[in-house]
Amino acid sequence: MLLKKTNMTNNITSNRKTVFESLGYKKTINNLIKQTQELYLSDEIPWVLGYSGGKDSTAILQLVWRAIEELPKDKHIKPIHVISTDTLVENPIVSLWVERSLNQMKEASDQKKLPIQPHRLTPAVRDRFWVNLIGKGYPAPRPKFRWCTSRLKISPSNDFITNMVKANGEAILILGTRKAESASRAANMKKYEQGSTRDLLSRNKELDRVWVYTPVSDWQDDDVWQYLMQDKNPWGFANEELLNMYQGATSDGECPLVVDTSTPSCGDSRFGCYVCTMVSEDKSMTAMIQNDAEKEWMLPLLELRTKWLDITDRNTEIKNKKIDNERTHRDFRRMNGSLTLHNDRLVHGPYKQEYRTQLLEALLRAEIAARELGPQEVKQLELITLEELEEIRRIWVMEKHEIEDILPTIYEKVHNKPYPGKRIEEAQVFKNEDMSLLKKICKEKAADSEGLHYELIRDLLHIEHQNRTMVRRSKLFDSLDKTLERNAFKTEAEALEFAQTRKKTRDSIDDQEEASILFNDTMNL
Repeated sequence: MLLKKTNMTNNITSNRKTVFESLGYKKTINNLIKQTQELYLSDEIPWVLGYSGGKDSTAILQLVWRAIEELPKDKHIKPIHVISTDTLVENPIVSLWVERSLNQMKEASDQKKLPIQPHRLTPAVRDRFWVNLIGKGYPAPRPKFRWCTSRLKISPSNDFITNMVKANGEAILILGTRKAESASRAANMKKYEQGSTRDLLSRNKELDRVWVYTPVSDWQDDDVWQYLMQDKNPWGFANEELLNMYQGATSDGECPLVVDTSTPSCGDSRFGCYVCTMVSEDKSMTAMIQNDAEKEWMLPLLELRTKWLDITDRNTEIKNKKIDNERTHRDFRRMNGSLTLHNDRLVHGPYKQEYRTQLLEALLRAEIAARELGPQEVKQLELITLEELEEIRRIWVMEKHEIEDILPTIYEKVHNKPYPGKRIEEAQVFKNEDMSLLKKICKEKAADSEGLHYELIRDLLHIEHQNRTMVRRSKLFDSLDKTLERNAFKTEAEALEFAQTRKKTRDSIDDQEEASILFNDTMNL
């Protein structure tokens, strides 16, 4: 569904406050371009512009581009780095849009010999979503354990800016933050409305020696859209297509939707990561699929998130007993092997090996399904890279001691071709047949219904193998102690009983100490 220009005009000219009201559209834009030019020429501090592909970041980049393009070539005194962080789990429609935009941006900048340099940033392999979820077993993010944002979004951009500061002493960060987005932001920006060019900058609270410039801080949503519709995109991208993408991500096809993570969304919909569990439903992707039959190829991604990562509806009642579905997939021990009680229940930790392997297989199958259903531009779509697969495999084998080395087997099962990764020598000590036999013996001889005894023996075997060439054996004994302590229980029920007893004992000791202190205080009176 396309928004007709008449509707856009009516919306803009409706009775509302607009930044263009006092001076008019053309003069307001010209003044802002002049202000940006003066700020650019005032020092040699490099600029870093955050670009998400959304309406606000497109607007500020368009303004900056115009300002620099109108300056003489000899006035291009410093670089402007346009950084876009790809979490690698973004909505693929948005991700493809941003990638094409960055490529066209670079081509146009090179052709016009502008100091504008686009950069596509990605998280370090160790910080990527699937490496942490499937590799380490981190449970899907939730409000009290939102481990994804800092790793996927904040760290890549902050690392880039920090390196820029190290090389240049300072940096100026240009953002699309607007007063209309929140009262707190409006209050923070108000003091920078008047004064010298330097007064246009505010300090970044998180990064040292970084200044912030927000050229569209006074603008409303409609001001942004008016500017994007009236001024042609300088690097050759059609802003009408951006508007269409926003419309396609809403159920009614009308309300524009914000992409920037620092700003609130319009209505209940949002762009972002297709794996996001911070919302109960991915309404933007659902709307895209409903509004355009050609986007039905994203259904496997939507189903992947809904089936495997949903954390909102976890309780199922079986024979009048509530079962927490997600808890059954997670280890009753924390990541470090400790036991923690909350409301007299064990706080569960990372996903178990079995569930992590199921997650990986589901992800690989979703990738294949999306490629088969999608247009030519997504035939090479990668939901997970070989680099990530190799890191997951390393974590499984080297850190979790899962020497079955099952990842290549899963890959070959799904893709029906050899796994392209490297050989891991550590995983070749025991054959899969040996490990299967060990698991069978543990189950039959040791009543190992939950596989904990098998895990203990497997971990001990691998730790001994890892330390076989060590001259000093102190690390070996430390590792063995930690493993024995972690695997001290035959079942989860046994671990829960121990934790509850330990808590009662500690509470009793605390009560006795408190009573003793009270008695002594009374006697002193």
